[in-house]
Amino acid sequence: MNPIQSLTPKEIVTELDKYIVGQAEAKRSVAIALRNRWRRRQVDSPLREEIAPKNIIMIGPTGVGKTEIARRLASLAQSPFFKVEASKFTEVGYVGRDVESMIRDLVEIAISMVKEEEKERIEGLAEFYAEERILDILLPVPPATAMSEGPTGSHSFLLQSHAETEQAVTTGRREGESSTREKFREMLRDGRLDERQLELDITESHGSPMVEIMTTSGMEDMQSNLQDAFSKIFSKKKKKRKLKVPEAMKALTKEEMERLVDMDKVMKEALRRTEESGIIFLDEIDKIVSKSSGGHGPEVSREGVQRDLLPIVEGSTVTTKHGMVKTDHILFIASGAFHMSKPSDLIPELQGRFPVRVELHSLGQDEFVRILTEPENALIKQYIALMATEGVELVFEPESIQEMARIAVEVNQNTEEIGARRLHTVMERVLDELSFDASERGAGQFVVSAAYVRSQLDAIAQDQDLSRFIL
Repeated sequence: MNPIQSLTPKEIVTELDKYIVGQAEAKRSVAIALRNRWRRRQVDSPLREEIAPKNIIMIGPTGVGKTEIARRLASLAQSPFFKVEASKFTEVGYVGRDVESMIRDLVEIAISMVKEEEKERIEGLAEFYAEERILDILLPVPPATAMSEGPTGSHSFLLQSHAETEQAVTTGRREGESSTREKFREMLRDGRLDERQLELDITESHGSPMVEIMTTSGMEDMQSNLQDAFSKIFSKKKKKRKLKVPEAMKALTKEEMERLVDMDKVMKEALRRTEESGIIFLDEIDKIVSKSSGGHGPEVSREGVQRDLLPIVEGSTVTTKHGMVKTDHILFIASGAFHMSKPSDLIPELQGRFPVRVELHSLGQDEFVRILTEPENALIKQYIALMATEGVELVFEPESIQEMARIAVEVNQNTEEIGARRLHTVMERVLDELSFDASERGAGQFVVSAAYVRSQLDAIAQDQDLSRFIL
């Protein structure tokens, strides 16, 4: 087991704090859910199979960290993670996607994840084989038959037995290459052959044509199967290419990796990981809530989606082209703003499948200041790094950060509440002139003061009609 998956809840919250400000209750809930997965693996069968994940529903306005919490959690757990908007699904018979397609997508993500891990594991071996292939090109293998002078002085072939031929070739390579081959290997590793050009037979896949089927939901697998069929028809072919040694090394290493990866093993591990540690984030779940009890128009489809989701969330078996996948132990995290509805408007059966409910709060000025400065990927750190590429040392005075946070909160209150996403717009407006002129300014320092922030934003922030379009 990966040691990162056995983090304690406190350690998980600490990791989440590096990227997400506030929302302690939500972090606490997801940390417990992740730790419970580790605890379940320590329980002996058959009780282990009976322990189901406690699905979570996060309620809060947009831009407060719901999606980021789920995404960072999956990264921490190194689990297959798939985010999907619930509004993409529709009841069978309506135009839209089948709810089972999210399980198929999760399996594909798991396969890619496991395949990349396997490639990292065999990278050293692949590089060794690639190096051997390059050395074989630089030092061709001696022919299996030898030329000798005949009785008349002409050249003729000396036929040898298979054992004699193999022994001769082996002896020749050992005697002729033992020193020369190692010298070439040393030159190759030192980079002294980087300018040499090699002619290689590189496997190139001819892209199979994209096939898209416009049909009712439940037929997504047909598109995938047709693409697989076309990929076999348009099979991979060898193509001669001239490459310098470094490019040849990369191309051959990639080719060797594909050859060495055991896809049967990858598929088996991917299916296991999907079932045991998969996470599906259902965003905008409030958009499939029926706003009335009437059974007409889109309301029919919304309630139908909920009923279609129910067996997937409570546990069922989904057929994929790679095998059967049980959803009993996949963790579902749902989120929604619920500003036009409430969680109790979901059908009772679905409500019962999300026992953990967490409310995320709107962010204020203090939280915005922390978002701008504290996280490892804070916006201010990003813009400082971006401007540094132009030789501009960007400096933010503490008062300017407070001012940007104040204006962001003010605009959120006066127009639409979009949470921390407002900070992206504010930062872009503040640094608009600098971003445009930075390449011509030359090296130097640029100080962003509170007065400069006000000069860039005040007119827009005070004009509510204008701020609706710009901020």
